[in-house]
Amino acid sequence: MVTRFFIDPDITKASTLPASFYKDQDLFDALKEKIFIKSWQWIGSDDLVPLPNHSHPFVLLDHYLTEPMLLIRNAQDELNCFSNVCTHRGNLIAQQPGIVTKFVCAYHGRRFSQEGTFEFMPEFKEAQDFPRACDDLHKFKLKNLGPHLFVGMLPQFNFDSVLEVMRQRIGFLPLEQFKFESVLSKDYLVNAHWALYCDNYLEGFHIPFVHQDLNDTLDYGDYTTEIYDYCNLQIGYAKDDVEVFDLPEGHPDFGKKVAAYFYWIFPNMMFNFYPWGLSINIVKPLSINKTKVAFLTYVWDESKFDKGAGALLDKVEREDEYVVEGVQKGLRSRFYQAGRFSPKREKGVHHFHKLIADFMNAEDE
Repeated sequence: MVTRFFIDPDITKASTLPASFYKDQDLFDALKEKIFIKSWQWIGSDDLVPLPNHSHPFVLLDHYLTEPMLLIRNAQDELNCFSNVCTHRGNLIAQQPGIVTKFVCAYHGRRFSQEGTFEFMPEFKEAQDFPRACDDLHKFKLKNLGPHLFVGMLPQFNFDSVLEVMRQRIGFLPLEQFKFESVLSKDYLVNAHWALYCDNYLEGFHIPFVHQDLNDTLDYGDYTTEIYDYCNLQIGYAKDDVEVFDLPEGHPDFGKKVAAYFYWIFPNMMFNFYPWGLSINIVKPLSINKTKVAFLTYVWDESKFDKGAGALLDKVEREDEYVVEGVQKGLRSRFYQAGRFSPKREKGVHHFHKLIADFMNAEDE
């Protein structure tokens, strides 16, 4: 029997997703096909393939989607993303990053161009109706925000509209100058369903109760959430003028004391912009009750790092983990079914749950 969900579009009347959503293994598995392959995923920055003829194999959301992909910057300096699976017998084509002019499968010698087009296969002269279009490597859609790359497997929404929403606020930032800091980046393992982690991120309601240091920095009364089709934005305003953005004239928030822009992109990506730079959080499902959250740090102004709203990120993360894991345990109760939304403070969570319901209820084409 197919499970259907209903989230009332009127937040003043709506209830959250039922507790069963977070506990049902079949639903957890169904999310792969119903949501994840129909959305977009951040795959890194374009310095993975810094020069023409460079290629970089990777696995998209390993241990969940586990899709082998291949990023290449071709001889014409164009970026493309292909399946890293040979169309003959399914062998991985590229095993390591490197310089390539052709892709040759090491199993039986099938060769592909930099455009993913089938070129040659030994011992296939007698094969009829060969080659076909399906003998080319599958090409995935690729988008970018500055140097940051996003791939869509079978995307069901226009990612350009999401990027435009982000550029309206952070378009003035020179993202190409942001430097990735591996020492400041790490993965966190959270013993909870991935969607619970997103639920927590999508509201500032818990800040006064969970994050005392952050609450001392932000003006909770002015904390706002803006809802867009497949993303939303939380804006944190500073209580004073220390560590705020120097916004140019004509900016939508010019004259305001903005300490942070927190962007969430459906279903599992967070882009947190601070005066010092950018913290990207990618929420990666591992199992129904275990999630890996990748924190990737890009520094622009070192003099402002670890100050203001972007300070103590590790401490804030540990505090978030504690409450999210508490919710995971609480959902085991037979007596909790669903909750209600704060119309003022939980618009982001309501938006997320509505999107999940819409995607899960959609008929497969």
